[in-house]
Amino acid sequence: MVKKILAILLVSVVIPCSVNATQGLAFIHGTGKQTDAYNDYWTGDFVNSVRQGLANPALFVVINCDFDQFMWENEAAGCLAEQLTTFVAQKNITDLVLLTHSNGGNIVRWIMSNPTYDNRYPDIINKTSKVIALAPSSLGTPLADTVKQGNTFETSLGWLLGYDSDAVSQQQTSWMAYYNQHWLLGTANRPSLPKLFKSVVGSDVDSAIWDGDSYCAGYHYQVALETTQNWLDSCSDGFLNCSSQRGAGVEWFTDKQRTKGREPLSHQQSRRDCFNLDTIIRDDI
Repeated sequence: MVKKILAILLVSVVIPCSVNATQGLAFIHGTGKQTDAYNDYWTGDFVNSVRQGLANPALFVVINCDFDQFMWENEAAGCLAEQLTTFVAQKNITDLVLLTHSNGGNIVRWIMSNPTYDNRYPDIINKTSKVIALAPSSLGTPLADTVKQGNTFETSLGWLLGYDSDAVSQQQTSWMAYYNQHWLLGTANRPSLPKLFKSVVGSDVDSAIWDGDSYCAGYHYQVALETTQNWLDSCSDGFLNCSSQRGAGVEWFTDKQRTKGREPLSHQQSRRDCFNLDTIIRDDI
């Protein structure tokens, strides 16, 4: 009897310790060369709200890399790997959640799909518990095709796409089809990614001048994204078709299924605290 009681006490002590992971959160931006992504890409309101979902809200990092490069380049995936590795080591992270936006999802998929490419990748994969991909450009975008064709439309899209960068070339639909078929996992008829990759899909853009919801994250962005919807499917966030956002991993939800007021999330709004997106993510972490 005494032995049985001691065994129960031992289990009650050991099990909680073994599952008491140290969770960390990384915010991974999309296309662009970032040096202050906290302020310039995500904003403090979004970051500080989402990180409250952590047991220790101080255990977060905002990545700053040159994602104007091809995803496999040292300035892109190499930079991301270095910053994640440093964060994990310095904070003793054992459970890493990656929050990506747009092209950031492709760079994470590169790391997840090519563990032998860089000796830092396996530990990142092992530590990662899940990826929350906000509006990932998993199948590319027809807008990148348009920009690379060099027509006059390019000038009106340059601010959004990052001009004539390799990252824009990468996100052409035919190029992404090749990468998905040969180098990236997680798309249809391909092996699954080693960790959960769950997407949030933006399905529309509101820019009515009388609608207050059109001003979240900047009204001028909404107007521009509503214009670019003319080159996209009826279901799009102004930059990506819904089919591209759903192209890899699993769909977590499409904006109107979960957002406050059933509001759509434009490509700009899906990285800001619009319509409770921040609290939805916070509660999931």
